[in-house]
Amino acid sequence: MRNNIVEVRVVSPIVTRGFRKASDLKALEYTGVTVSHTEIATGPGSIESEFEAAVSVPGTVAEVIRAEAEGVDAVIIDCMGDPGLRAAREVATIPVLGPCETGMHVAAMLGHRFSVLTVMRRLRASFENQAAVAGLASKLSSVRSVDIPVLELEADLDRTKEMLIREGIRAVEEDGAEALIFGCTGLMGCAASLRDGLLARGIDVPVVDPIPTAVSIAAALVRSNLSQSKYTFPLPPEKQLLGYDDIRLPRAIAAE
Repeated sequence: MRNNIVEVRVVSPIVTRGFRKASDLKALEYTGVTVSHTEIATGPGSIESEFEAAVSVPGTVAEVIRAEAEGVDAVIIDCMGDPGLRAAREVATIPVLGPCETGMHVAAMLGHRFSVLTVMRRLRASFENQAAVAGLASKLSSVRSVDIPVLELEADLDRTKEMLIREGIRAVEEDGAEALIFGCTGLMGCAASLRDGLLARGIDVPVVDPIPTAVSIAAALVRSNLSQSKYTFPLPPEKQLLGYDDIRLPRAIAAE
């Protein structure tokens, strides 16, 4: 933390340039907190499967290592699959947050049970698995999808918002959800529209927009001098990594 300013780095684990707009992240800054951004060099155009999440991990981990070397205070992985989260926590001493894990815990804190509103039906198992790993399986009411691919969410934003409202209402009225969380970081900025649509139906539940939420929590962790446990995420031993030239553990933190 320099001059009492916390820098949070958002790492997009995809190669689609411009998908995460600088203006979107600038809007998340507030007094004492700045938000920087980077993308991986090789990997998927978007993440809508376990395979795409897997191939994004080497580049994501490399960017986390680079962020700490550049003096960044905390990192957020810009995908609700939280790709490479546990690996990145091993190679970093600064806080590394996944928006899914973070958002689920916040949603569980604000409501007895929550539902995830995501892009594609095929992601349901992934979110159910993530909830189980986070110890929140009993808190997950459902995973509902708008069935719009990630890279098409902004093509017809009004339709995207209409679908979110429809599925959000169903999640509350049919599935028993008492809080909602976006299941894609590409939906950032849609929370106000969803909440308005729910209130028009008489439904007053919190809507968790994971990236803005994670930015605030990351900054709070830094100011509280907290980071991931090295008993849970021990530093990996230094050894040969053939073909992964970008992933070089800082010798000062590598465990022998």
